[in-house]
Amino acid sequence: MEWSDVRIFLAVARTGTLGAAARMLHLSHPTIGRRLRALEESTGQVLFQRTADGFILTEEGTAVVSLAEQMEESALAMERRLAGGEQKLEGTLKVSSADWFGAYVLPAVIAEYSLAYPLVEIEVLTGTRLFNLAQREADVAFRIVPFESPDIVQRRLIHMRYGVYVATASTDPLDGDGTGNRLIAMDTSTGAFPDIDWLKKRFPNASVVLQSNNRNVQAQMCARGLGIAVLPRPVGDQIKAIRRLDLTEDPPHREIWMGYHRDLRRLHRLRAFVDIAIKHLAS
Repeated sequence: MEWSDVRIFLAVARTGTLGAAARMLHLSHPTIGRRLRALEESTGQVLFQRTADGFILTEEGTAVVSLAEQMEESALAMERRLAGGEQKLEGTLKVSSADWFGAYVLPAVIAEYSLAYPLVEIEVLTGTRLFNLAQREADVAFRIVPFESPDIVQRRLIHMRYGVYVATASTDPLDGDGTGNRLIAMDTSTGAFPDIDWLKKRFPNASVVLQSNNRNVQAQMCARGLGIAVLPRPVGDQIKAIRRLDLTEDPPHREIWMGYHRDLRRLHRLRAFVDIAIKHLAS
């Protein structure tokens, strides 16, 4: 049984559709369907029930998922070990972070790295999803929460300071009150945000006008005069249309963690990037 076919089986099991699996693996829709049918024919088992809502694992398919995942981990471990032994400063380096961190913090790091190592192609992956380092979805990641896996080499990189901002032409809200003002908040459906909780307590009489999981959106809405926003200082301080309020208390800071898989610790293009990131950002 070929690993490439098992990889397709796992992608369909995880996404539920051929189209989503094709996008995940960067293959065509027909290729995914053809290879999945070939796998079922070669094993003599129907692994998925085809429904109007997508592909659902059959009892036979469910029984082999854990075995397929073991095969996946072995294949990925081999890939990481081989990649970790590469000595050339060329190839692709995948960097993941939150949207605002990629837009306002990493540019200086990436610019210096790209000038020093022009043969390395950098791919910046931003968003709220935590990319899987074990599966090589990213080579190095920056997060506001520590990494849980013991296979990740991580470092607490920086204390990220936050500030409270309003549009440049707006009047100052009454500190500790907020009556007549509106707040721009983070969408908390994915978890708690200490800075947002602090903002609501700091201006208890202000109403929330907008929620977004994107700090760039929050900053732009603040610049339009929509309301008060709490933002990472590298974001708020770089936008001319907003200004930071001088309050008697600052919002809580967050820790920024940098991590990469231990199997890649000898990968030269990764080590070079890590060194430049530490030079620019470590505090």
